[in-house]
Amino acid sequence: MSFTSDTILVALELSNSLWLVGTRMPGAQKSHMHRVTAGDTAALLALVEALRSRQMAISGNPSPMACCFEAGRDGFWLHRFLTAKSIPTYVVEPSSILVNRRAKRAKTDRLDAEGLLRVLAAYLAGDSEVCSMVRVPTPEEEDGKRAHRERECLVQDRTRLENRILALLATQGIRARPSLRNWERDLAALKTGDGRPLPPRLAAEINRLRRRLGLILDLIREVDAERAEIIATSPDDAVTSKVTALRSIYGVGDNFAAVLAREVFYRPFSNRKQLASYVGLAPMPHQSGDMDRDRRIGRAGNARARKTMVQLAWLWLRYQPESELSAWFRQRVGQLQGRTRRIAIVAMARKLLIALWRFTETGEIPAGSTLRAA
Repeated sequence: MSFTSDTILVALELSNSLWLVGTRMPGAQKSHMHRVTAGDTAALLALVEALRSRQMAISGNPSPMACCFEAGRDGFWLHRFLTAKSIPTYVVEPSSILVNRRAKRAKTDRLDAEGLLRVLAAYLAGDSEVCSMVRVPTPEEEDGKRAHRERECLVQDRTRLENRILALLATQGIRARPSLRNWERDLAALKTGDGRPLPPRLAAEINRLRRRLGLILDLIREVDAERAEIIATSPDDAVTSKVTALRSIYGVGDNFAAVLAREVFYRPFSNRKQLASYVGLAPMPHQSGDMDRDRRIGRAGNARARKTMVQLAWLWLRYQPESELSAWFRQRVGQLQGRTRRIAIVAMARKLLIALWRFTETGEIPAGSTLRAA
């Protein structure tokens, strides 16, 4: 949508209980604020129609309208709802908005709504640097991410429960957890560090934790089976085919392939710089006078994909030792340890991300890597 002088601007400041709707009519110097109960789309549409009718009465011609709100807790359903009602809507990335750099500044919903109106007007006028607009995924793309995201939460719950059991046993001088396969036998045989049987209340608590842990493990297996079924039943889907392609590389597991394909590679990228910037693995330039160097990575992209790539880079060294990327890492790091290796592994993660992207797009196998046997 191109900006015209008769465009009606609408900005939504969303919260859990109330929506503050900021509006600016064409030619007006002052914005107006309206309050709508959160989720009351009927009231929001009534307000929009009232604005259109008012402008129609003034100009005699229908005026275009543009709406925006910040990405956040409400997700993208409101964008889809307004777009279906023929209202062009933009989702603003909150961290990309330029703000006053003073240490202390006022913060109210009204000021935020007015700021969104200014940002929307500047963006529609052609200033693409004033903020970044989020690419809204389709409902199918968004739903495709659910499996690996749910699995990530379940794995975190599993780790938390395992650590809790180990911590409770450590308070009694016990360093090993009973086997889940022979839980009753191993738990009954446990002795504290001073030779006493495990206290009954503590044993009951640990047993309940074990039952919760068993449920989490069952749910993880259920999610894995569901993910495998999706791949088997929709092999011709574009994103699913990328998942299958990534799984064919030795060392790239099912979960890593799903995260990369559904979080990153489902989007189009023009070049490798856009790709690295989206994941947050691009270094930040720092140039002033005679100084010109790169600082640490931006970390402004997809945190889940970035963490996955760093983990995969470590595993790549183990499972693809003959690849060019592994040779580059060994040549650059040598026998150095600590911070140097951590910095180098991030650089390797960026190179590996680009190599895997090219593999999914063109079929170019990362140099020196090994594929799984069919």
